[in-house]
Amino acid sequence: MQLIHARQALLGDRWGKDVEVQIGPGGRIAAVIEGAPRAAGAQPVELLLPAMSNLHSHTFQRAMAGLTERRGPSQHDSFWTWREVMYRFLDVLTPDEIEAIAAYAFMEMLESGFSAVAEFHYLHNQPGGARYDDPAELAARIGAAAHQTGIGLTLLPVYYAQGGVDGRPLAGGQMRFRNDLASFNQLLARMDGVTGLLPGDANWGIAPHSLRAAGRRDLAALAAIAPDRPLHMHIAEQEKEIEETRAVYGARPVEWLLGEHDVDQRWCLIHSTHLDENETRRLAASGAVAGLCPITEANLGDGFFNGVRYLADNGRLGVGSDSNIRISVAEELRQLDYSQRLRDRLRAVLADPGQSVGENLYRRALAGGAQALGRDAGEIAIGRFADLVAIDLRPHGFGALAGDAALDAYLFSAGNAAISDVWAGGRHSVRSGRHIDRDQIADRYNASLASIMGRV
Repeated sequence: MQLIHARQALLGDRWGKDVEVQIGPGGRIAAVIEGAPRAAGAQPVELLLPAMSNLHSHTFQRAMAGLTERRGPSQHDSFWTWREVMYRFLDVLTPDEIEAIAAYAFMEMLESGFSAVAEFHYLHNQPGGARYDDPAELAARIGAAAHQTGIGLTLLPVYYAQGGVDGRPLAGGQMRFRNDLASFNQLLARMDGVTGLLPGDANWGIAPHSLRAAGRRDLAALAAIAPDRPLHMHIAEQEKEIEETRAVYGARPVEWLLGEHDVDQRWCLIHSTHLDENETRRLAASGAVAGLCPITEANLGDGFFNGVRYLADNGRLGVGSDSNIRISVAEELRQLDYSQRLRDRLRAVLADPGQSVGENLYRRALAGGAQALGRDAGEIAIGRFADLVAIDLRPHGFGALAGDAALDAYLFSAGNAAISDVWAGGRHSVRSGRHIDRDQIADRYNASLASIMGRV
């Protein structure tokens, strides 16, 4: 039994004082006791929060950070020009390097306050598109990285069969993603074996990449494969995608999807950046999660999510680190909030009158992230997985703050530096702000990156 004693803790929608949390077998919370004295052997922390689930990540892109910020010859650098750089980069990666990069990204996620991740895993093949002998070769490398770091994993094998909404064939770097329904089912047949080597909180789902990559018939088949598991897909990220979908299907992407499929709580629609008012209202009513990646969306110049309208309709949302150019729970939520302030030129627009912006966004993202991962977490409550993050604001000049003010100080000011400890499914992987295996993971990553840079 692990014991944590928190001076204050976020318990649902209220704050508790002198809270003892007991972590029992299987990494679940066994007891939550308010007003408790500190017991012998208990880990003392200042501020204890439920830890966030990262609902969207491509770990291999962590190794691209710093390589895509030079303007190219085009007058219109965008997601589409960035994507060509990404294709060239991934074409040199070996299985060992993919595992090393994933471990480093997972370690950074834990150190930044994420306890679990949905890995949107679309690297399946060798450079050029040849199959590995084991269809789950690279999926197993992601699983190995999760095992080494202790992060909670929901593994999402990605289906990618065409190069555009019009059904054009794949080309170039896309061949590493290529599959069809037969090969994808072979991959899915290995998922229980991959996640079965991980702790009991591991999970898997499926991920049709997008309407660009999965045609109408394929998407219908994919939605029926594992109806009780998470289903994630990119949608409405780019205006060019909107135009292509209108040309082929006669409707906007989210409009078409909601009309064709029973989109419900198992769905997570990544980005959903370009929604009209009707799509925003209907997505909010569906019970699906809008998977927002504000740092990546800003880096790629995608646009602004319609957050004010969506939250007014009580839509569900969560955040993900996507390209992993910068990994931080606090900065994802801050970027989301600031994008709305800049667009509307008003302050605190993502909160009701008298409500803390940080508390509102953090609580909503906790629930949405756990739902998207199919993870029994997101709250400090008996029976939930012990996904916990401890915050110490004292070294950053905020030690006198309590409750919502302390949470706002962490999210809007102190950020990653204030994180002292993180538990994922009860695994105490971050202590004193540092992952317990940081040196080993970092050494392997840095050696891999040096090799990669000699080949790109």
